[in-house]
Amino acid sequence: MNAPPNAPSPAQRDSTVERLLADASGRLPRADARRNVERLVAAARTAVAEVGVGVSAHEIARRAGVGVGTFYRRIPSLEVLLEALLDELLGEIADRADDALTDPDPWHGFCGFAAAYVGLRAESCGIGEALGGACGDSLARQLADLRGRIRQLVERAQETGAMRADVAWEDVPFLLAAAATGERTLGLRAHEQQWERNLRIILDGLRAAPPAP
Repeated sequence: MNAPPNAPSPAQRDSTVERLLADASGRLPRADARRNVERLVAAARTAVAEVGVGVSAHEIARRAGVGVGTFYRRIPSLEVLLEALLDELLGEIADRADDALTDPDPWHGFCGFAAAYVGLRAESCGIGEALGGACGDSLARQLADLRGRIRQLVERAQETGAMRADVAWEDVPFLLAAAATGERTLGLRAHEQQWERNLRIILDGLRAAPPAP
């Protein structure tokens, strides 16, 4: 199985820092400029995980320990920063899917991807929002690429009889999203790794029953 066409490989994909520092003149950025961009990107990654895509430039600058003026001198706009960061994060998920597609055991590969995917959703509020379409059309290509990979993983597992054939591949993203639960429901507090327990139950339900003797 191959990655969807036109999907950049990890080697081809620039980091958020490199994308923000890119200069059409080809000149290398000053060391202090690079340090500030690195701090802002790291702060944005943490803020997006904790707050979501609605985080402000002031909050990111505060977390980075710089003034908002420095933010706008080093970053074209908040929207550009968030799009670059989320593109990188979705690329990391796509890389996990590509690794899973090379696993000689399709079910093992699918389960490994599912754990990585749900774990990232549970850890980052921003990833969950981006996967839910909160960023509009700016990440449409990345989401389409990810859908293609998930479809390949599901169909690959079904072709070998490891996954139930009556499950549509479109059902799987919803099931995985459901595993990343909120902290509370009905007055109950989720276990620290509640998503892992949820995922195990979901995977048990997706797995094909062993053939009758």
